[in-house]
Amino acid sequence: MATQTRPLSSQLLEDNEDDDRLCYPDITAPPTEHSGQIGRPNGYLTGESRIERAWAHWKKLGQPKLIVAPMVDNSELPFRMLCRKYGAQAAYTPMLHSRIFTENEKYRSQEFTTCKEDRPLFVQFCANDPDVLLDAARRVEPYCDYVDINLGCPQRIARRGRYGAFLMDNLPLIKSLVEKLADNLNVPVSCKIRMFPDLQDTINYAKMLEDAGCALLAVHGRTRDEKDGKKFRANWNVIKAVRNAVRIPVLANGNIRHMDDVRECLEETGAEGVLSAESLLENPALFSGYRTAEWVLGSEEINKEGKLDQADLLVEYLKFCEKHPVPWRMIRSHVHKMLGEWFRIHPNIRDDLNAQYKLTFEFLYDIVNRLRELGVKMPLFVMGSDDYSLSSHRSVV
Repeated sequence: MATQTRPLSSQLLEDNEDDDRLCYPDITAPPTEHSGQIGRPNGYLTGESRIERAWAHWKKLGQPKLIVAPMVDNSELPFRMLCRKYGAQAAYTPMLHSRIFTENEKYRSQEFTTCKEDRPLFVQFCANDPDVLLDAARRVEPYCDYVDINLGCPQRIARRGRYGAFLMDNLPLIKSLVEKLADNLNVPVSCKIRMFPDLQDTINYAKMLEDAGCALLAVHGRTRDEKDGKKFRANWNVIKAVRNAVRIPVLANGNIRHMDDVRECLEETGAEGVLSAESLLENPALFSGYRTAEWVLGSEEINKEGKLDQADLLVEYLKFCEKHPVPWRMIRSHVHKMLGEWFRIHPNIRDDLNAQYKLTFEFLYDIVNRLRELGVKMPLFVMGSDDYSLSSHRSVV
């Protein structure tokens, strides 16, 4: 199907120079071949029909297994496109605030951009009002494959705003949010959750979401109090228990640092796919089999001739940003993540970056050139074993 580009909103922004961000109100206007649009809202389906439709939709998308997790200010369009280039098969947008999204045209134009290549796509919202959430969801459903409800954010801002993981204290409200979307959207509804301290509570929670109309469930294997991913290891056994308890597709989130983790997680949990977040920020080529030096120590089967490093990836990311402009704060964050090891060796260059109130692409490319002239290289390594095929992973209804 032919596609064309048109603005999400009808009015272009005129304040490009009032701060250090780029305004980009245009998004591609599918539906495309991946679209969840099927002509009738989900509300007319019940029981077995909803389960069958959930699986039919997942299979239509190609059953993606390698997925970019939602990251506030970090899973924006250019970064999603970079990860897709290096093996990601689907991606989430950053968490969008449903009320602000419905009220503020500038927020919509800057915080949500997409293009025809950016599929399959989950658009994630935080919310605590079913009607407001539906309003926001209807604005994006032509451009995505799932509208996702953030039920897992554990940060203080989520506590103050009464959304994310802090809705776990109000299960009836969560149920009403899911039902409102499931009964009124054409595109399927997905949810991303954290586990309760008690396993049975988590299983009951997952079943409630399924009964309310959730068509896909992403499970983060930590509680909302376990915020530090390096301190608390995700519990894959809980994800496995949820996968065995529900009949909709389940994705696993937590402990995905390289492709061996992907293989082990899929085998241990039985999940349909995995999400990676923090590890992708340092190594957007993770899903192509590349590892940072941190994860190759002690490994014997490594291609020592690493021909890719974080600087190469940063340059590619900046090229995507030039094509698909996003706020500069997002770009600045990715520069710090991808060049973090270099900055530890040459903190003066990091200080130069931090001193820049307004960034330019010329300045950022110059930073990369300065580091290269200093002879610094942070290579990414490819593991020697390539006998693992994701296509062998099971997927059952």
